[in-house]
Amino acid sequence: MQSNQKPHILLIDGMALLFRSFFATSVFGQYFRNDQGVPTNGVQGFARHVLSAKQIMQPTHMAICWDMGMHTFRNDLFDGYKSNRPAPPEEMLPQFDMAKSISEMLGWKNFGEVGMEADDLIGSMACKWQNEADITIVSGDKDLLQLLTPTTKIAFTKKGYTLYDEYTYERFVEEYQIEPSVFADVKAFMGDSSDGYPGVKGIGPKSALQLIQTYGSVEGVIDALHELKPGQQKKIQESMDMLQLSKKLATIHCEMDLPIELDQLIVPSYSQQLLNQLEEAGYGITSRYARTLYTI
Repeated sequence: MQSNQKPHILLIDGMALLFRSFFATSVFGQYFRNDQGVPTNGVQGFARHVLSAKQIMQPTHMAICWDMGMHTFRNDLFDGYKSNRPAPPEEMLPQFDMAKSISEMLGWKNFGEVGMEADDLIGSMACKWQNEADITIVSGDKDLLQLLTPTTKIAFTKKGYTLYDEYTYERFVEEYQIEPSVFADVKAFMGDSSDGYPGVKGIGPKSALQLIQTYGSVEGVIDALHELKPGQQKKIQESMDMLQLSKKLATIHCEMDLPIELDQLIVPSYSQQLLNQLEEAGYGITSRYARTLYTI
């Protein structure tokens, strides 16, 4: 990397890519078991996703962020948080550690902290280096839209390993007519069925967005409650506690203490010896596929 080149950090939502890869083939009963009979379908897809993103986006630095178990500080705030999600299938269980191992083998740095979500790590890293680097986040989680800035963009997985729906700060502001930082306030009103919190009953995505466009934040809406139609006033007053709790649940925590330096995330180069080790590690990556890594 030239000294005058601005760093480009690629932040990967490892859990999102691993789950996406697992279900893409498991739905057809394909698990790509290795010689020991251990499923590797999620791991193989995860590796291909990251390598493809690396090839397309040409980062100088990279980090893989993970959830560390299902219980986080958000569960302490609200028992129902993500309680509607089923446990991972049995065939996926060994692949969590395998995915982290393959990351380490390829020189990608893994990050995860008990009690926090991958989103919080991604948010904290993006905030830590937003003035020093250009940042690209790869995920399938729309909650991350709140992290958009003029130097941070998000590439949402779309189809296969190479197609992304890319959001920049400018695109978001044009489409939503709000600042990305208050996207969590929109989620607070509309709720999130996949995360298991209801927001304000009777207020959907369109009304939630209109409220934030008009009043700027959850607090702004509450201060101007008397200006709303009686029906909306009633809905918000009846769900006031849940509204404020939902904002806490929807807001990505960007102030984690990260005792890491940017130089620790420099993208490594690959040797033939490394590729041979990768093939022998039992992750289901063949020599033919391993050779493709050499050109990436």
